[in-house]
Amino acid sequence: MRLSIVIPAYNEEERIGSTIEAIDAYRATLDYDSEVIVVDDGSTDDTVSVVHDADPSAQVISYHPNRGKGHAVRTGMTAAKGAIRLFYDADASTPIDEVEKLWPHFEAGAEIVIGSRSLPGSDVQIHQPWYRENMGRVFNGIIRVLGVTRFPDTQCGFKAFTAHACSIVFPRQTIDRFSFDAELLYIAQKHELPIAQLPIRWINCPHTSLNPLSDSTRMFWDAVTIRFNDMMGRYQ
Repeated sequence: MRLSIVIPAYNEEERIGSTIEAIDAYRATLDYDSEVIVVDDGSTDDTVSVVHDADPSAQVISYHPNRGKGHAVRTGMTAAKGAIRLFYDADASTPIDEVEKLWPHFEAGAEIVIGSRSLPGSDVQIHQPWYRENMGRVFNGIIRVLGVTRFPDTQCGFKAFTAHACSIVFPRQTIDRFSFDAELLYIAQKHELPIAQLPIRWINCPHTSLNPLSDSTRMFWDAVTIRFNDMMGRYQ
């Protein structure tokens, strides 16, 4: 299995069907084995039924209650069998054919390749609302000041890992919600895993579960938690 596509999903019945169909159309063009894993993170709508209708062969991992996107990603990436494992947002804000841009980076020795909307060459065709973009900038500023990571865009939902990288970062992950991406990158850097950044196309989907007030507070404390966890030796 060369590629696993892991999709965390919480109440995505309105969007995930078209996302699965687009992924399957792309996979039909590939000359290597791939798989799709949808992790149903405690949905209360018909997400699971929509996935089954769109692609009966897709693997669905479902549990209750909702645990957060970070927990869903860890669950799917751990269950995946691919040599390369991509976690991919259910809203398909990054077109799936951007996968083609991953391979040169892995062939050059990267263990992790992360999509970025902040690099020269990125094509942000529809932007996020101003408050979400500003929250992302503030969060990435905080984690750079605290020495968590150097990357300008840690929150993009298009990140690919080798199986080896997965075996190192996901067992050490402790954050299940907003800031899990930054924690994964911190762990990877601590273990000296080569990380490449990839400028991507991005077409924002307007639906979001982000709460500007509560999540702004949480992202600050998550950044502090990452540094505290490291001081306590939890990422060794």
